[in-house]
Amino acid sequence: MSGTTFSRSLDVSQGFNFTKTEQASVGFVTKLKLGDVELNADQASIKDPEQPGQNIGSKVVGVLSHYMWETRTTDSMYLSMQVSEANKNELSAKLLSDWTNMEVVFSYVIYEYDPKAKKYFKSNWSEPELKGILEKNGRSLNLTVGNEPSTEVQSPENFTLQVGIKPQPEEQTVHLATAAAKNVSKLWGITNE
Repeated sequence: MSGTTFSRSLDVSQGFNFTKTEQASVGFVTKLKLGDVELNADQASIKDPEQPGQNIGSKVVGVLSHYMWETRTTDSMYLSMQVSEANKNELSAKLLSDWTNMEVVFSYVIYEYDPKAKKYFKSNWSEPELKGILEKNGRSLNLTVGNEPSTEVQSPENFTLQVGIKPQPEEQTVHLATAAAKNVSKLWGITNE
């Protein structure tokens, strides 16, 4: 899988309103600290696709709509997610001030359906949490948060957050899978000596 892009468009509606009869891919950000701003994991009733009768063990910061990583050690990860109004307001206020701390700490999980095994499996996840640096496009941060609520899922009210994250200079592990029990681990980041 060296040099292969892992890119997924994820179903936000299924993420917020999980049903066993749907088989769409879903993803969740369970921790997100951007500089000095730690977004609240304030979405508590998100269902666990592997155990649909139960909520995800940790609360959710955002429901992913898109994820991309080219799977090379130094490639950035790009996440687009839906966050609560409280998290949108917190981040919007910070974006209006000076942003000096570029560090990012985050955890996420993506689930896909395996038709052969007839169950959901984790296809991409971080365990433990990952440490990164906010990516810049020229002089601007690769970080945006929408002003208008999403129309895809209207309740709870949610807003689009997009972020690009480069790896910190340390080796970290990202877990990938192509089907249930077909797991691979890849390194993200290179340790400086």
